[in-house]
Amino acid sequence: MGRRRVSISRIENRTTRHVTFAKRRVGLFKKTHELSVLCDAQIGIVVFSSSGKLYEYCSDTSGMEHIIRRYKIATGTDQIPESNDQLGQMHGELKRMQRETLSLELNLQRYTGEDLNSVQFGDLHELEEKLENSVNKVRERMFELLQQQIDNLRRKGKMLHDENEHMCHLIQLRENQVALEHQAALDQHQQMAMVAKTEDRRRVLESFPFSVEEQPSCGLPQVPPIFNPYRLQPTQPNLQDFSLHLPDYV
Repeated sequence: MGRRRVSISRIENRTTRHVTFAKRRVGLFKKTHELSVLCDAQIGIVVFSSSGKLYEYCSDTSGMEHIIRRYKIATGTDQIPESNDQLGQMHGELKRMQRETLSLELNLQRYTGEDLNSVQFGDLHELEEKLENSVNKVRERMFELLQQQIDNLRRKGKMLHDENEHMCHLIQLRENQVALEHQAALDQHQQMAMVAKTEDRRRVLESFPFSVEEQPSCGLPQVPPIFNPYRLQPTQPNLQDFSLHLPDYV
């Protein structure tokens, strides 16, 4: 049939109730043992059946009494009075504590300025001195705390000032470095531009196969130099030359 949800209510059938109690009790003790072993816990379980039969489980080797004693100590129920004398002592202690509590409450009311009608002059004078001493102590403590806060703020301000100066110094160094890098980049760019211009000029010169002395012919035929056969004559005749070239009539 598989598992199904069981309603949590009292089982009316007696036989079914006893069977369920036996099965669930075994499972509970098993889970308790696993928990004590896994977590190293000391566990004690006391179970009474509907018929009044006692079932118990204790993970401690010393027994259930040790677990119960530890429970009483932890909850403060270990000192339970067992006689009238102990009850009387406890009542007397309780009354004494009540009186002390009432006296403390009255003193507190006096310190706050309440219920002063029944207080004598001497008590009022003493109360005034106590209040003045208390106020002085509170004022001294307040001034001490204020001085500590002022010192802390001064130290913090000095730390912030030093940090600010350090940051300004770093920013100045960074600006100088950036300026130097920019100048170096400009110099490198100019140098590269000069190198590129020189390279372009060299390429232009290399594109022509002649030098300065050797001019290109441009495909034209070589023309021999023309020599003028005529000689410029001076304006005055040269008598010597003229005499030499006279015809001979003889």
